[in-house]
Amino acid sequence: MNVSKLAENIIGSEIIKLAGEVNEKIKKGEKIYNFTIGDFDPKEFPIPTELKQYILEAYTNDQTNYPAADGMLELRKAVSNLLELRAGLLYKEDEILIAGGARPVIYSIFRVLVDPNDFVLFATPSWNNNHYTYLNGAKAIAIETSPEQNFMPCAADIKPHVSYLNLITLCSPQNPTGTVFTKEGLEEICDLILEENKKRKGIKKPLYLMYDQIYWALLYEGINHYDPVSLRPEMKDYTVFVDGISKSLSATGVRVGWSMGPKLIIDKMKAVLTHIGAWAPKAEQVATANYLSNLNHYDSYLVQQKTKINTRLNLFYKGFKDLKKRGFKVDAISPQAAIYLTVQFALHGQKTSEGNALETTKDVTAYLLNEAKLALVPFYAFGSPETSNWYRLSVGTSKVQDIAGVFENLKQALDKLQK
Repeated sequence: MNVSKLAENIIGSEIIKLAGEVNEKIKKGEKIYNFTIGDFDPKEFPIPTELKQYILEAYTNDQTNYPAADGMLELRKAVSNLLELRAGLLYKEDEILIAGGARPVIYSIFRVLVDPNDFVLFATPSWNNNHYTYLNGAKAIAIETSPEQNFMPCAADIKPHVSYLNLITLCSPQNPTGTVFTKEGLEEICDLILEENKKRKGIKKPLYLMYDQIYWALLYEGINHYDPVSLRPEMKDYTVFVDGISKSLSATGVRVGWSMGPKLIIDKMKAVLTHIGAWAPKAEQVATANYLSNLNHYDSYLVQQKTKINTRLNLFYKGFKDLKKRGFKVDAISPQAAIYLTVQFALHGQKTSEGNALETTKDVTAYLLNEAKLALVPFYAFGSPETSNWYRLSVGTSKVQDIAGVFENLKQALDKLQK
């Protein structure tokens, strides 16, 4: 072995690997409908015009040196104001940490709260919790969820493990499913955590909750977002949030994320990030602060953003339900939030026109790619069993005018299968 044990056994992103295979086909001239990456096509979903202008101005004004370690003060003030006015969350500037997107935030939360051999609980499917757990030498407790519960974990799933857990990680709206917690469901989990921490007080390390709400501004019609601290104010001592502009403002490449939580934890996260240098660039921080100083611009952009996203989610959802009505073994869960639709291809055991059986989910995924020219991410890339027949469809790179063609291709590919 020529590298560390950690490096020897680390697994790269399954999503990026799949996207790489898709891009190779596209380079060869194939027309592929690629809905794998949780990103935005800037031509379809550009960042706000004002934000772009502020970024250009910041570079013109030479805002190119190191930012403050915990983020520019004006940005932390703007985030504090945004959280209070649009989310009802009260966090002071020194309880907020700015970082280069959500990933450094998540990594620093794990580093600060999780010791080697600690237990981390997360639901499957969910994004990257298994990898962050591995990177910290912790032990994973993966809760397998079901379509009947919209793939969201519940208190009953967590309760058998709660006495020995060190960190619970939750995400709502959830990646990859695009579903959200109900008020009652999240309240029950909060009550479970609070009850456990009463038992631990003064005896051992608290049970903490990482709450990833990076998609909270992107809600479907009639859907509400709930967070632990608003539902149970006592949860403020035990909750560390993951948030930012990456998804709400289509700004995945701008790299401005933040966390809010207890000051002691935020200070320790800042210390970790000073050694990694995972700050958001100063110009982008200054620009984001300027942009968020006018929430009318922010609100107006979100109206357009949600309309574009929900139009696409609606069309895809309707398309899958129409195919199901025609007798094809596909399905979809009604969209709730984010940029994702959860879809099902119950095709295991069917045979292609050449007589080859689709025995595994990988076979089904390859068939969809090769025959329907449709690229999706199977839920096993998010920790679900390899036998799962559910997939994530990301609409951030989709064009409305292409959706009819997607279902034309898909119907033809499904028609070729033999039962």
